Amino acid sequence: MLRKGYKALLAEANAVATAIPVADAIGMQEDPNVVFVDIRDPRELDREGMIPNAFSAPRGMLEFWVDPESPYYKPVFSAEKKLVLYCASAWRSALAVKTLKDMGLDNVAHLDGGFTAWKAAGATVARKEPSK
Repeated sequence: MLRKGYKALLAEANAVATAIPVADAIGMQEDPNVVFVDIRDPRELDREGMIPNAFSAPRGMLEFWVDPESPYYKPVFSAEKKLVLYCASAWRSALAVKTLKDMGLDNVAHLDGGFTAWKAAGATVARKEPSK
């Protein structure tokens, strides 16, 4: 028997996660102090595209990529930049923001409505860059 379902987890996450409206996020796109972090599965990126210049960090690896003590650490997370996470509909990103806040990051928020809302607003979509 589950002690806590996804709705309760989302409610807890949304209570601490700052959600940035799409209109505000579009205005942040050129800000050098903001990094958009796409936490969707790579297949979603291939199929749907992504926010231009976003950093792809699949949800399953995020905690490992953020922690400097991890062998999988990615330096993009060491900067004092604001991280704006997003997924398809803002569920995974809300949970991820809560986790990163629990890890000690304060400079993290997520895109309200996710990539679905981004596209619906007519914002620019880029094709995923091929992996190196």
